[in-house]
Amino acid sequence: MTPAGSDTQQFEDAVRAFADAVAADSKSFVATKPEDVLYDPVRALLKACGDIWNWDVDSRQQVKAEGIGWPDLGVTTKGQLSGYLELKPPGENVRPENYKAKTTNRQQWDRYKALPNLIYTNGSEWSLYHSGKRVSRVRIADDIRDGGGSIDLDKVPVLRELLRSFLESPWGAIAPKSASGLAKFLAPLARYLRDEVRDALTRDVAPLKQLMSDWQGILFAEADDRQFADAYAQTLTYALLLAHFEGAETLTPARATEALQDKHMLLAEALQLLEAPVVRGELRVPVEILERAIEAVDIEAVRSRSDDPWLYFYEQFLGEYDARLRKNRGVYFTPAEVVQLQVRLAAELLRERFGKPLAFADEGVTVLDPAVGTGAYPIAVIEHAASAAAERFGEGGVPARIASLADRLHGFEILVGPYSVAHLRVTQQLVDRGVHGQSARIYLADTLESPNRRSDFTASILQARIAEERELAREIKQDARVLVCLGNPPYDREQRDAEGTEGKRKGGWVRYGDEGSDESPVLQDFVRSVKEAGKGGHLKNLYNDYVYFWRWALWKVFDAYNDGGVVTFITASSYLRGPAFAGMRRKMREILDELWLIDLEGDSLGARKTENVFAIRTPVVIAVGIRSGERKPGTPARVSKAKLTGSAEDKLRALNIAQTLADFDWGECASGWDDPFHIMGDGPYFRWPEVTDLFP
Repeated sequence: MTPAGSDTQQFEDAVRAFADAVAADSKSFVATKPEDVLYDPVRALLKACGDIWNWDVDSRQQVKAEGIGWPDLGVTTKGQLSGYLELKPPGENVRPENYKAKTTNRQQWDRYKALPNLIYTNGSEWSLYHSGKRVSRVRIADDIRDGGGSIDLDKVPVLRELLRSFLESPWGAIAPKSASGLAKFLAPLARYLRDEVRDALTRDVAPLKQLMSDWQGILFAEADDRQFADAYAQTLTYALLLAHFEGAETLTPARATEALQDKHMLLAEALQLLEAPVVRGELRVPVEILERAIEAVDIEAVRSRSDDPWLYFYEQFLGEYDARLRKNRGVYFTPAEVVQLQVRLAAELLRERFGKPLAFADEGVTVLDPAVGTGAYPIAVIEHAASAAAERFGEGGVPARIASLADRLHGFEILVGPYSVAHLRVTQQLVDRGVHGQSARIYLADTLESPNRRSDFTASILQARIAEERELAREIKQDARVLVCLGNPPYDREQRDAEGTEGKRKGGWVRYGDEGSDESPVLQDFVRSVKEAGKGGHLKNLYNDYVYFWRWALWKVFDAYNDGGVVTFITASSYLRGPAFAGMRRKMREILDELWLIDLEGDSLGARKTENVFAIRTPVVIAVGIRSGERKPGTPARVSKAKLTGSAEDKLRALNIAQTLADFDWGECASGWDDPFHIMGDGPYFRWPEVTDLFP
């Protein structure tokens, strides 16, 4: 027999009282909805739990808004948001995973399953869910409306543990201890926030409409409702996460902004803009859920799992958050072996062709990654420079050299998520090398946006720092002398016809130039000779993100100054062959002194399937191009190629072993329009015959 006055007996009494209250209300209460009979009894039960366990438990009914469908009760424990309850009428099916598709209940569940701590109950049956995964279920009565005498006392201890788990700082227990688990934990919450923003925009909520207008003017003019909602959700998620990792224990707007101001000013300003009171009021529930979830993350536990827990984080996050967006944006982690090889080969050329014995650690070497992602290339550059400086000056000489490099190392990123991660990782890398008080020169910017046009937009809410950063990026595009441009730009081929469709598509300034300008867009250098040869019908294959980035890099490093430099990208390999890319190949041959190509294969669609070093089906190639001074008209670049075959592991191992260009078995390229890089011979590496003119 349970001792009178004990914790267990008190809970049993509270459950009986709950059942009696439901029974009484069911007989006398006139409800607007059948589940209303549960509101007061459930709130009283939760309050009783707080009294029993000496916790301050409170709950409030959510204000309904058409089209949003917030959970019925929000619960706080010790002043912190614990979770939510969704109440269903007594007797109704309360197993949401079994709801039929396209029903109202199923559509509601598809939204609510993102919540990290949620109870579904009809009074008789209780189910606890963590981010859509059921962790506990108990049925305490056949019909709770029959009162306290109908309670199955053997099931009461199960309900006790279910409610205690729900209330007792639950998100700290739920929050994962690894970066990969964190990505899966946060993605549905960010998606929930995104969907709420979309819904508010369809209802013409004025504060959000104004905020969207500000966002378009400050950052991305062509963002539609869908893109803005996505940007809002990702920006808020990553700003709050970064603030927590920078020391904010509570994520009130003021505390989070303060934590970001020293190192991440743009995100601090963006957070103020996105959490302005008039906006936050419209999105209170998903924002509070996100804040509470991130506050529960154990920072040290995540850090202890890896020296660089953020290495794969954004790719994993985006795959969970929106797999289609990940594919469209080309967000795939670049293997370290690829990144480090490109950095080593660029450093070799800096030493041997430009007289820079310390490579990246030498003064005057400005480096740019135009699609910086999560910062893999800048970090590899810093590591290489630190090693070179330590070898020459000892460890004591490293901080000064890295501090100098930090002012010359730039990155552009159009997606807020990877931008935030890159800021975090690169800034931490600087600190690890003894450089304090310097922020990473990573800019939230569209590389393909015009370098010539300043934005004349003035936003109405806290726009100063965001507009300033955008202008800094534009000035780098226009004025900075970049000696090395490197990275892994996105590749996504435009599926529509190149001509005759409505609206401006991808490619920005590279493809379209400045509005009203008499100057031809720089992409015309890739297009013109193909049209002149009567092969214009093939050009639809040219319109690909990576092609725009290649043209931009050639313009920035070589055309803009008629000087030397190095460009090294890993991209889709489609430009190595086919008539659509003949103009691109011609331009590369005209503008460079030498071009080395390391074909990594990776075609899983063709007749001869080969393994890819990425989790994609598009064959890829590493290219390293150099010009050591002014352009040499009439002297085409020497183009050499090596090909790696075998498994992905074999290819990455070969890249890891290679330290210099001489470590590859190079051959030269054959001519021809349809297959200008025709392979001659066989074996793991291919030799190519001498060629006098790669392009027609």
